[in-house]
Amino acid sequence: MTSLDIIEESENRIVVKLKGIPLQYANALRRICLSGIPTFAVDDVVIIENSSVLADEGVAHRLAMLPLRTDLTRFVEPSACDCHSDVGCSKCRVLLMLDSGSSDTTRTVTSQDLSSEDEVVKPVNPNVPIVALAPGQKLKVEAYARLGRGSEHAKWNSSTIAILTEGGNPEEHILAVETVGSLTAGEVVRSAIDELERRLGEFQQTIAALS
Repeated sequence: MTSLDIIEESENRIVVKLKGIPLQYANALRRICLSGIPTFAVDDVVIIENSSVLADEGVAHRLAMLPLRTDLTRFVEPSACDCHSDVGCSKCRVLLMLDSGSSDTTRTVTSQDLSSEDEVVKPVNPNVPIVALAPGQKLKVEAYARLGRGSEHAKWNSSTIAILTEGGNPEEHILAVETVGSLTAGEVVRSAIDELERRLGEFQQTIAALS
């Protein structure tokens, strides 16, 4: 009998027992939990003003690696969006703005200084340093975030850890997942199950077409 039992669950960590599931399917679920679930990350940055010591490319990289909270119920991946636009639309991208202004003192711009046009899609941690500004230096950017998967780039990884160990009985496995915070641990596992089911369905259709 196939079953999934939750052993431990918090916002960013979950441990589940998989029963009656072959190892190859359990491992596929683990891999999807790690890098197969869509999450938001900054993918395009427009530098309006940057007088800091950090090059434009460095600023863009730091913004891209900030984990962003994700809502999969209201957004779709660009490849599945009806807009068919490289720029994107309100269904497939979110704009985040950063305008440090000017100051007479040295200060550190952090992820808290990013303002998002969406109430959900914003940095998971507000205290991540982006760049230190000397007196008189400024940073103003537009950052466009979209959904992507870790299989495309690590900035879209939904989890930091996804470990599979053997249980006490045949075809029994323990899956432990720790997320980056973009999605809750429960959301990651549920989304991974749906994704695995979708992929298996596509595979079955491919095999049937070849028969």
